[in-house]
Amino acid sequence: MSRPRALARAAALAAGLLVVAAQGRTQGQTRPPNAPQTSAPQTPAPQPLETIAPYERPLLRLAEILGALAWLTQVCGEPSPERDGGEWRARMAALIEAEGATPARRDRLAGAYNRGYRGYEASHRACTPNGRLALRRFLEEGGRIARDVASRYSG
Repeated sequence: MSRPRALARAAALAAGLLVVAAQGRTQGQTRPPNAPQTSAPQTPAPQPLETIAPYERPLLRLAEILGALAWLTQVCGEPSPERDGGEWRARMAALIEAEGATPARRDRLAGAYNRGYRGYEASHRACTPNGRLALRRFLEEGGRIARDVASRYSG
Protein backbone atom coordinates (compact mmCIF):
# COMPACT_ATOMS: atom_id res chain seq x y z
CA MET A 1 0.00 0.00 0.00
CA SER A 2 1.37 3.43 -0.89
CA ARG A 3 1.96 6.07 1.66
CA PRO A 4 -0.72 8.49 0.37
CA ARG A 5 -3.26 5.70 0.36
CA ALA A 6 -2.42 4.70 3.96
CA LEU A 7 -2.75 8.30 5.13
CA ALA A 8 -6.10 8.64 3.39
CA ARG A 9 -7.32 5.43 4.94
CA ALA A 10 -6.19 6.52 8.42
CA ALA A 11 -7.89 9.88 7.96
CA ALA A 12 -11.14 8.22 6.90
CA LEU A 13 -10.99 5.86 9.86
CA ALA A 14 -10.37 8.75 12.25
CA ALA A 15 -13.23 10.74 10.72
CA GLY A 16 -15.53 7.75 11.07
CA LEU A 17 -14.60 7.33 14.73
CA LEU A 18 -15.28 11.01 15.38
CA VAL A 19 -18.73 10.73 13.77
CA VAL A 20 -19.58 7.63 15.84
CA ALA A 21 -18.37 9.32 19.02
CA ALA A 22 -20.37 12.46 18.26
CA GLN A 23 -23.51 10.39 17.64
CA GLY A 24 -23.04 8.60 20.95
CA ARG A 25 -22.82 11.89 22.88
CA THR A 26 -25.99 13.19 21.30
CA GLN A 27 -27.77 10.00 22.34
CA GLY A 28 -26.74 10.40 25.98
CA GLN A 29 -23.54 8.35 25.92
CA THR A 30 -20.42 9.87 27.40
CA ARG A 31 -17.95 7.48 25.75
CA PRO A 32 -17.59 5.91 22.33
CA PRO A 33 -19.62 2.71 22.06
CA ASN A 34 -16.58 0.45 21.68
CA ALA A 35 -14.54 2.07 24.47
CA PRO A 36 -13.64 -0.26 27.33
CA GLN A 37 -15.74 -0.04 30.48
CA THR A 38 -13.87 1.63 33.32
CA SER A 39 -15.39 1.92 36.72
CA ALA A 40 -14.47 4.86 38.85
CA PRO A 41 -13.83 3.99 42.47
CA GLN A 42 -17.17 4.03 44.20
CA THR A 43 -17.18 5.90 47.46
CA PRO A 44 -20.23 5.70 49.66
CA ALA A 45 -22.35 8.80 49.83
CA PRO A 46 -21.44 10.80 52.91
CA GLN A 47 -23.94 10.54 55.72
CA PRO A 48 -25.40 13.85 56.83
CA LEU A 49 -23.84 15.10 60.01
CA GLU A 50 -26.08 14.86 62.99
CA THR A 51 -26.92 18.22 64.45
CA ILE A 52 -26.53 18.34 68.18
CA ALA A 53 -29.39 20.12 69.90
CA PRO A 54 -28.36 22.96 72.21
CA TYR A 55 -30.17 21.18 75.04
CA GLU A 56 -28.39 17.83 74.46
CA ARG A 57 -26.27 17.95 77.64
CA PRO A 58 -29.18 18.69 79.99
CA LEU A 59 -31.24 15.92 78.36
CA LEU A 60 -28.41 13.43 78.81
CA ARG A 61 -28.15 14.44 82.46
CA LEU A 62 -31.92 14.07 82.82
CA ALA A 63 -31.73 10.58 81.27
CA GLU A 64 -29.01 9.63 83.75
CA ILE A 65 -31.13 10.94 86.62
CA LEU A 66 -34.13 8.94 85.40
CA GLY A 67 -31.99 5.78 85.46
CA ALA A 68 -30.81 6.49 89.00
CA LEU A 69 -34.39 7.22 90.09
CA ALA A 70 -35.59 3.94 88.57
CA TRP A 71 -33.14 1.99 90.74
CA LEU A 72 -33.44 4.08 93.91
CA THR A 73 -37.24 3.98 93.76
CA GLN A 74 -37.11 0.17 93.64
CA VAL A 75 -34.79 0.09 96.63
CA CYS A 76 -36.17 2.93 98.78
CA GLY A 77 -39.73 3.48 97.55
CA GLU A 78 -42.86 2.26 99.25
CA PRO A 79 -44.10 -0.99 97.72
CA SER A 80 -46.74 -0.03 95.17
CA PRO A 81 -47.10 -0.55 91.42
CA GLU A 82 -46.35 3.07 90.54
CA ARG A 83 -43.29 3.23 92.79
CA ASP A 84 -41.39 0.25 91.40
CA GLY A 85 -39.21 2.20 88.97
CA GLY A 86 -41.56 1.53 86.08
CA GLU A 87 -42.76 5.10 86.19
CA TRP A 88 -39.20 6.32 85.48
CA ARG A 89 -38.69 3.77 82.71
CA ALA A 90 -41.92 4.96 81.09
CA ARG A 91 -40.78 8.58 81.31
CA MET A 92 -37.47 7.60 79.76
CA ALA A 93 -39.25 5.79 76.93
CA ALA A 94 -41.30 8.94 76.30
CA LEU A 95 -38.13 11.05 76.29
CA ILE A 96 -36.47 8.74 73.76
CA GLU A 97 -39.60 8.75 71.62
CA ALA A 98 -39.75 12.55 71.65
CA GLU A 99 -36.03 13.32 71.31
CA GLY A 100 -34.44 10.25 69.70
CA ALA A 101 -34.53 11.49 66.13
CA THR A 102 -31.53 9.40 65.07
CA PRO A 103 -30.22 6.01 66.18
CA ALA A 104 -27.08 7.68 67.56
CA ARG A 105 -29.15 10.05 69.66
CA ARG A 106 -31.35 7.24 70.97
CA ASP A 107 -28.21 5.31 71.89
CA ARG A 108 -26.77 8.28 73.78
CA LEU A 109 -29.98 8.80 75.73
CA ALA A 110 -30.36 5.10 76.54
CA GLY A 111 -26.69 4.91 77.51
CA ALA A 112 -27.07 7.80 79.94
CA TYR A 113 -30.14 6.15 81.51
CA ASN A 114 -28.28 2.85 81.86
CA ARG A 115 -25.26 4.61 83.40
CA GLY A 116 -27.46 6.17 86.06
CA TYR A 117 -29.29 2.92 86.76
CA ARG A 118 -26.18 0.71 86.92
CA GLY A 119 -24.19 3.21 88.93
CA TYR A 120 -26.71 3.19 91.76
CA GLU A 121 -27.46 -0.50 91.36
CA ALA A 122 -23.80 -1.25 92.07
CA SER A 123 -23.50 1.06 95.07
CA HIS A 124 -26.94 0.86 96.75
CA ARG A 125 -28.10 -2.70 97.32
CA ALA A 126 -30.33 -1.65 100.21
CA CYS A 127 -31.99 1.61 101.13
CA THR A 128 -29.73 3.80 103.23
CA PRO A 129 -30.03 7.38 104.46
CA ASN A 130 -27.66 8.37 101.62
CA GLY A 131 -29.88 6.55 99.13
CA ARG A 132 -32.94 8.46 100.36
CA LEU A 133 -31.00 11.72 100.16
CA ALA A 134 -29.86 10.93 96.60
CA LEU A 135 -33.43 10.07 95.64
CA ARG A 136 -34.70 13.41 96.98
CA ARG A 137 -31.88 15.35 95.28
CA PHE A 138 -32.41 13.60 91.96
CA LEU A 139 -36.12 14.42 92.07
CA GLU A 140 -35.27 18.09 92.61
CA GLU A 141 -32.51 18.20 89.97
CA GLY A 142 -34.57 16.30 87.39
CA GLY A 143 -37.53 18.63 87.90
CA ARG A 144 -35.27 21.66 87.60
CA ILE A 145 -33.70 20.38 84.36
CA ALA A 146 -37.10 19.55 82.86
CA ARG A 147 -38.48 23.00 83.68
CA ASP A 148 -35.33 24.75 82.46
CA VAL A 149 -35.24 22.92 79.12
CA ALA A 150 -38.96 23.48 78.59
CA SER A 151 -38.78 27.21 79.38
CA ARG A 152 -35.63 27.87 77.33
CA TYR A 153 -36.19 25.76 74.25
CA SER A 154 -39.92 25.23 73.78
CA GLY A 155 -41.35 27.14 70.88
